[in-house]
Amino acid sequence: MRKRISLALLAAAAVAVSGGVGMTALAQSGAAAPATIVKVATRRITESQYRNTIRDAFGPEIKINARFEPEKREGGLMAIGASDLSITSSGFEQYFSLAKSISDQVLDPKVRDTHVPCKPADAKKADDACTKAFVEKYGEMFYRRPLTAGEVAARVKTAQLGAAGAEDFYAGLKLALTSLLVAPEFMFRVETAEPDPANPKQYRLDGYTKAARLSYLFWDAAPDAELRAAAASGALHTKAGLDAQIARLQASPRMQDGARAFFIDMMQFEAFDGINKDPANYPKFSQAVADSAREQTLKTVVDLLVTKKRDYRDLFSSNETFINRHLASVYNVPYASAQEWAPYTFPAESQRAGILTQVTFLSLFSHPGASSPTKRGVKIHEIFMCEPTPEPPADVDFSKVQALDKGTVRTRLLAHMENEGCASCHRVSDPPGLALEHFDGLGQLRTKENGTVIDVSAEVEGKKFTGAPGLAKYLRDDKRIPQCLVRNVYAYGVGRPTDERDEDYIADQTKAFGAKGYKYPELIGQIATTPEFFKVRVPSGATPVPPGPPAKIAQAPAGANR
Repeated sequence: MRKRISLALLAAAAVAVSGGVGMTALAQSGAAAPATIVKVATRRITESQYRNTIRDAFGPEIKINARFEPEKREGGLMAIGASDLSITSSGFEQYFSLAKSISDQVLDPKVRDTHVPCKPADAKKADDACTKAFVEKYGEMFYRRPLTAGEVAARVKTAQLGAAGAEDFYAGLKLALTSLLVAPEFMFRVETAEPDPANPKQYRLDGYTKAARLSYLFWDAAPDAELRAAAASGALHTKAGLDAQIARLQASPRMQDGARAFFIDMMQFEAFDGINKDPANYPKFSQAVADSAREQTLKTVVDLLVTKKRDYRDLFSSNETFINRHLASVYNVPYASAQEWAPYTFPAESQRAGILTQVTFLSLFSHPGASSPTKRGVKIHEIFMCEPTPEPPADVDFSKVQALDKGTVRTRLLAHMENEGCASCHRVSDPPGLALEHFDGLGQLRTKENGTVIDVSAEVEGKKFTGAPGLAKYLRDDKRIPQCLVRNVYAYGVGRPTDERDEDYIADQTKAFGAKGYKYPELIGQIATTPEFFKVRVPSGATPVPPGPPAKIAQAPAGANR
């Protein structure tokens, strides 16, 4: 009975605030917002963004045990696919259960005094003033902007009813907090634009939307109090104010969180959810090895690019990394450290060169029982060059290839290259993968396959190289590598794929990236300072009107945020 009451109260609260979804709130000063506010994009927050928000609000002690709704990869990135995501009914049940769990932990009698900014006059009754203070404080964190009066009132009413029914102020407060955590304004990043005062016929992203774009790009988290204050004051609309916030975000240790999130997305680490290996072929594989491999690559990326601020292209050639006991077994190297992780530099004879020779890439893009030069080559082009490979024609005859069950993979792939329907793609995708054939489907070093010495020579468009070290040099010198990173960072930040209208911008940013030594933190700051990062195209038919009371959102035409 009590559960049904709670659900009914939350449903009522959701209805009460649904008209304000995505509405730009009034500034703390109480100044009136523009009357015409246009929604230009909606993105569902990711699991890591959800977790980071809860951590920032209530601390790392809050346990988040839940199954999150699947994400969608579009245009090479989950960050783009997030614009097309909704929440299923079963997914909402999961989020609702999680919200209740969080509320129970936050308002547990042992710790609630650290989270609630006030004490009720009577712990057995509703206290509207205390509830309002609580809702305003955390609501601004979750919604990434101040709540409207209606949004606050709905939660205060929910708390009133809950407290009255349970004769417990904190029971009502739990309902109010739960309703915030299941609200669409929290679960989705609603990006809105307002008429630009300096250009009456143009729109600009409002300050809170700008703040969110910055914080998710740099930290993979909701804006902190200082960034929200800069949004409220209008400082983010000035060059000095924007530059100051970017410098602050860039200097923070939390840049590591943002880098991890970006490279998890770019390098398609969701593939770890379905990875499996034939135990007969790879007895060393385990879930612990898979988890360690993922973490090894992320540690390497953060160390080289964020901590040491090295050249991005070093990712493909540096032998500096980190290992633990699980990985030491796979790499067949000793592990003498008493720590969980230890720095390690692969010697030249290991043939390891950069992240493409780590267990992560080699195992993710292989078959369960064998390596796959084609998969590896396709992913090198797709992930690091932004060149997706088309699906094979439906009428391709694989019988000749499948019949070749002896010798090396190279022998079988040569048959692909003789097949007219396969040659055009395989001649591009296979050579980089063939250069990595000294590593099996788990990433272990080998020199023979089926008793035959493996040939790791390769050639692409007249450029010859041998093995992983040769591939590393080839990739390091390829202009597509830095350009692809620039394209991905920009698309990740704005939440849409690039198109022909962005090509000049991408070219300019790539040139600037190179001029600054291909430093990843510099690239993030560089893109965030450009007008294109916050650009809004004027929605057709939308006409700014004089300032007045907040209006409901006007839906922008498709593509208005491009």
